[in-house]
Amino acid sequence: MLILYEARCIDNIFNLESPVGLTSINGTTMFWTIERLTEWLTSPICYYNTDTDVQCCTILPITVYQPPDNVSVSFVDHTGPMFEGKQYTLQCTVEEVAPVENLTVTFYRGQTALGQLQSKNNNPKPVTETFSLNITLSKEDNGVQYWCEAKLELGPYGPQLPPVETSQTITATVFYKPQLEGSLHPEPITVLEGEPLQLNCSALGNPGPSYTWTLPSGSPSTSSSSVLIINSATFADEGKYTCSVSNDVGTATVELNVEVRGEFYCPVFRGFGCVAFTVAFSQHDEN
Repeated sequence: MLILYEARCIDNIFNLESPVGLTSINGTTMFWTIERLTEWLTSPICYYNTDTDVQCCTILPITVYQPPDNVSVSFVDHTGPMFEGKQYTLQCTVEEVAPVENLTVTFYRGQTALGQLQSKNNNPKPVTETFSLNITLSKEDNGVQYWCEAKLELGPYGPQLPPVETSQTITATVFYKPQLEGSLHPEPITVLEGEPLQLNCSALGNPGPSYTWTLPSGSPSTSSSSVLIINSATFADEGKYTCSVSNDVGTATVELNVEVRGEFYCPVFRGFGCVAFTVAFSQHDEN
């Protein structure tokens, strides 16, 4: 690192006092050279003596920067799956950075910034600091990656692109109770006798849900699928079917009413019904 100081008075005596580095003078310009600065609170004094033997002094403000040794992210006091609707705390730990008050920490959900935080610690020496952000998870957060970024601002005379360190990513596993997919069946569900019948109660959930069907008779079905299939409907298949979808978080239940009609069933629409015709046949013997 090289620092220049130029005295205003050519004939005056001037110099620089510092416990570290080397100084050299070339005309009215003084050079202070430091190969490696390890003093965090150094304050060199530049002085000169006027013709009347008055000494003027100026303290050169020096800020020593150190990028983070490491940046990591975690959920506070939590490991394993999380649950929809609950609040969790993301924590970004930045190790051995100086000065920490010049640090900006940004939390990310995927590529979306969630918020920025700065430290109020004015310690000029390297410190380890933690930054926290509360988030409430939903089922859409399942499988999403979270991470944080630490940017050390080097001031107006520093590089235009300040040093940035990023953490590892952590993937959120969010458990949520089953939620039925798509639209519900019409009420009631009508099927012709002898035709196939399919009842669907597919649902999304994490962990993956299990399915239990209860038949109109009240007995459980042997099917454990999201779709209950009856190959050929009979009048005995009429009634209320109950589908229970469960996982470790909760249970969703749907009821489906089924009506089985004969082949010649004629529904009534807006007051118009079926008309029954009686046909009489007479037999004439011709003798």
